[in-house]
Amino acid sequence: MPTKLNSSSNLGFGLGLRTTHYEAILETRPALDWFEIISENYMVDGGRPLANLARIRRDYPMAMHGVSLSIGSSEPLNTDYLRELKKLADRIEPAIISDHLCWTGVAGKNLHDLMPIPYTDEAVTHVVDRVRQVQDFLGRQILLENVSSYVTFAQSDMSEWDFLRLIAERADCHILLDINNIFVSAINHGFDPIEYVEGIPIDRVRQFHLAGHDNRGDIIIDTHDAAVIDPVWSLYAIACERFGPISTMIERDDNIPPLEELLVELGKARQIASETAIRFQ
Repeated sequence: MPTKLNSSSNLGFGLGLRTTHYEAILETRPALDWFEIISENYMVDGGRPLANLARIRRDYPMAMHGVSLSIGSSEPLNTDYLRELKKLADRIEPAIISDHLCWTGVAGKNLHDLMPIPYTDEAVTHVVDRVRQVQDFLGRQILLENVSSYVTFAQSDMSEWDFLRLIAERADCHILLDINNIFVSAINHGFDPIEYVEGIPIDRVRQFHLAGHDNRGDIIIDTHDAAVIDPVWSLYAIACERFGPISTMIERDDNIPPLEELLVELGKARQIASETAIRFQ
């Protein structure tokens, strides 16, 4: 049976670990609670990335966040990928392993993009079976993240949040709720982001993501190359009110500023979460 996550295992406030910040992290040991790595960047046998990761891991808890599980694909699960993923997990003992509720490849080719799934009962059954296989292989529960999307399927017969809820409940996995992705998709598809947050079961959420995006007027693109904007912070506050203390981190993958700047932004997440907690004491 997969090891179950403790509902009270809040890691606090963290950042995505990026090579740009290795030196500053190792020299200054910044005051944050944890780091999240992109799993595929460290699924190697050796070299400087793994060496630096090992040094940083001695001082900080880690979460592993993947981009290639392709849990929604119609192709068989990639057992070679899963073996490498488990090997990395055994090496660094992460508090969390997560990936995206999407598919990422076809005909054995990785498209290096997070492709959406039609929200149907058939797709729920398909993904649930695959999540169970992954969790049995890894021996632990995983988190699935809601992705940002730019198209919808005519076949969909339920909301995205109901789709995510059903999968999490039936597969007995957990949810990485990306607040920015909810906002992006809400604008792109015209739904209420608060209804999305309120449609997610409280007992399934174990992590929040925050990030920036590119507003192009007629569409918003999830880019992770800018600061979190005020409407996303407001949605985060609503999520904090609903779900309580949840491991929270900021993603920045392009136009990466100095570590100190990200720590200031992370401090805003701490403040919002703290103010929300005080209101509900």
